[in-house]
Amino acid sequence: MVNATLFDKPEDEYALTGRKRRELPDPEPLEHHGPAKILAMCNQKGGVGKTTSTINLGACLAEAGRKVLLVDLDPQGALSAGLGIQHDELDLTVYNLLVDQSNSIRDAILSTRVFGMDLVPANIDLSAAEIQLVNEVGREQCLARALREVRRDYDYIILDCQPSLGLLTVNALACSQGVIIPMECEYFSLRGLALLTDTVEKVRDRLNFDLEVLGILVTMFDRRTTHSREVMSRVVEVFGEKVFDAVITRTVRFPETSVAGEPIITWAPKSQGADQYRYLAREVIERADRL
Repeated sequence: MVNATLFDKPEDEYALTGRKRRELPDPEPLEHHGPAKILAMCNQKGGVGKTTSTINLGACLAEAGRKVLLVDLDPQGALSAGLGIQHDELDLTVYNLLVDQSNSIRDAILSTRVFGMDLVPANIDLSAAEIQLVNEVGREQCLARALREVRRDYDYIILDCQPSLGLLTVNALACSQGVIIPMECEYFSLRGLALLTDTVEKVRDRLNFDLEVLGILVTMFDRRTTHSREVMSRVVEVFGEKVFDAVITRTVRFPETSVAGEPIITWAPKSQGADQYRYLAREVIERADRL
C-alpha cells in the first residue's frame, strides 16, 4: 500500500505512479500542421471520465499550438453537449458520415469556443449506425474513410468512444494509432481493463497493425481513501510505464465545466484540474511522437 505521506502537497498524486513527476519542456511550436495522430479515448465502462478527458486534453493540446479535431462517437452526444452544442441544431453529424460516403466531413465540422479545436458532433441518430453498417463491406473502416479527407489539416484527432466494445468502437480502434484508456480509480474499473486490452490486441492483430495503447489515465482519484491508493498501486504494478504520470483527481470543477459547456482551462485556468490536464497534454505529445 502507498504511504499516506505522499499526499502532503496537491501535486503529490503524481508520485503514485511510482515515478517522480518529470519536468516536461514546453511543446515546441509547429512550422506546419498534420498529418494527424488519431487517438481513441476508449473504455467499455461508463462514467470513467472519457468525455471530460477528451474535452480537456483536446483544449490543452490546442493551447499548446496544436490543431485538434474531436469526434463524438457516443449516441448520447455527451461530448457535443459538453462543448455547448445543442442536439436539435445539428444538421450533419458523424452518423451521416458513417452511413453515407457522399457526405463530406468538412460540412459536419463545427468550431468550438477553444481556438484551434473543432468538433464533429453526434446525437441519438448514431444509435442506428451499428445496425445499418452490419452488412456493409469493410464496415470496420467507415470512420477511417470519413476522416481521411481532413487528416492533413489537424495534428490530433481524438475519438470519444461510447461505453461499449461494439462496431462504433471497433471503427475507432481500426483507424487509430494510439488508445488512451481513462480508468476510474476503483476496483471494478481495474477488472474491466483486462477485457479492453484484449480487445485492443484483437483489433491490432486483425484490423490495425499499428495500434498501440498510448497510456492509461487514472481519473477520479481521491487521495483521502485507502481504496484509491491501493487501486492506483495495483494499476502501476500491472501496467508499469503505460500509466500516465498525470493523475486526474476528483473535483467539483469538472461537473461545473460540463454545465458551462467549456473546458477547465478556460473555466478555471489556475485550478489543479487545469494543471493536471496540461501536464497530460505534454505527456501525450511526447508519447504520440513515438507512434
